[in-house]
Amino acid sequence: MRSKKAPKKLLTPDPIYGSRLISRFINKVMSDGKKSVAEKLVYKALEDIKEKSKQEPLSVFEKAIANVAPKMEVRPRRVGGASYQVPVEVRGDRKEAMAIRWILSGARSRSNKDYHSFDKKLAAELLDAANNTGVAIKKKEDIQRQAAANRAFSHFRW
Repeated sequence: MRSKKAPKKLLTPDPIYGSRLISRFINKVMSDGKKSVAEKLVYKALEDIKEKSKQEPLSVFEKAIANVAPKMEVRPRRVGGASYQVPVEVRGDRKEAMAIRWILSGARSRSNKDYHSFDKKLAAELLDAANNTGVAIKKKEDIQRQAAANRAFSHFRW
């Protein structure tokens, strides 16, 4: 048996929007510990959203995360020598983490022909996600479809 569970560290909200979700997003964008670079990229993307959509960037961002967050996913479960893909509900923290990951991978996969900087790619992906289109939404739908297809194994839930 393991000793005790590590306590959750509370993130400090970001300085401009006062949102914990945005600071979590910034931490995920960050590479090589360069947080100020990541902050600039995210804030620039949010400014682009403000100019393009004429909406509050924080609400667009939160809507994008909510749209991309999956409700169900499949987890492998070993039963009697066979591995089954068992659909399980996704809990809140993991939901957000997956949404952030998919939005970032969608932004990174956008072509350099259309967008010349990462902040432009990120803004475009966030706007697409808020409008229920884009790479991240496709990824969510694939996961949901997989969970629906394996509903027959839901009795193996633990």
